[in-house]
Amino acid sequence: MLDCRSREFLWHEGHTAFATKEEVLQILELYRHIYEEFLAIPVMKGRKSELGKFAGGLYTTSVEAFIPNTGRGIQGATSHCLGQNFAKMFEINFENEKGEKSMFWQNSWAYSTRTIGVMAMVHGDNKGLVLPPKVSALQVIVIPVPYKDADTQGIFDACAATVVTLSDAGIRAEADLRENYSPGWKYLNWKMKGVPLRIEKGPRDLANNQVRAVRRDNGEKADISRVFLVEQVKGMLDKIQQNLFDVAKQKRDACIEVVKTWDEFVKALGQKELILAPWCDEEEVEKDVKARTRGEMGAAKSLCTPFEQPELPEDIEGVAEDSISSSWKSQGLALLQVECYLMLHSMVVYPTQNLNLVLLKQCFVATLCTSFFNHDC
Repeated sequence: MLDCRSREFLWHEGHTAFATKEEVLQILELYRHIYEEFLAIPVMKGRKSELGKFAGGLYTTSVEAFIPNTGRGIQGATSHCLGQNFAKMFEINFENEKGEKSMFWQNSWAYSTRTIGVMAMVHGDNKGLVLPPKVSALQVIVIPVPYKDADTQGIFDACAATVVTLSDAGIRAEADLRENYSPGWKYLNWKMKGVPLRIEKGPRDLANNQVRAVRRDNGEKADISRVFLVEQVKGMLDKIQQNLFDVAKQKRDACIEVVKTWDEFVKALGQKELILAPWCDEEEVEKDVKARTRGEMGAAKSLCTPFEQPELPEDIEGVAEDSISSSWKSQGLALLQVECYLMLHSMVVYPTQNLNLVLLKQCFVATLCTSFFNHDC
């Protein structure tokens, strides 16, 4: 179900009952797909600590993102296995494939429009937003560049025809034909809004039956013949989508540091790294880590224990005085960092002056429909 909690906050939440508990990981994979395939944000799938799991649940899984510019981890989405407590409490049974009575497994999962804030922080730069083409309400903006004494009407008509060609091919395109703003002002305006691809049309382009395309992610320019317009624009949008993910993953991976001792942990935390550390998953140890690292920017906590674990060295076990885990048990390496708590209406204050957030929220809902229900909204 889609539940609109308030004007600023959209939340996607599900409560389900299944014969087995495997659905928890299926939903988590869908959330990973949304983050990585749509929003171009790399995430790590893993299991929450006992202290961080849903209260009363059997266990909680999550996808965790990281904001390299701030050095903060952020919980992307969660999928909880609530176990069979309610089934036992209310004696709710069903008949399984063998004709036997069984109790269901209850699951709960959710993510929200915080994803928009994560996307803005991961991909944005000092010039404004940078939106992945798959979720951008507008993928291509076409801007006329008429010089003095140029065929202004001819350029405007060519821009309108370019939009029609792209739109007919399923590309979300518009033309900015406002005459009271200069081309340079329009460039900066649409760059700030994060539109993935800008197409310019000037007198020379009109004469050569071509357009100039400029990518928002890296500023690369290319002249494209009108004959191959649709094919090359689609190719550029695909490259932008992939490049945003690749760059974000490179930045995140460069911040990951494996530590073995408390001193290494404190040093990496001060450098705002995403820390992989040996973890015993004891609640008292996690509370102690929070207490010992609490500062002006918050306190370190366990984000999750990633499902994909590196091979642990034999000498990973440390003594209580200098080891992160005071009574080491082989639970694997856990991600630790100060977590960023993000609410859309308080975070995206600056872009709201230049971006219609309603369009982004529509993309958020459309992404849900495409991923979960396999149809358009």
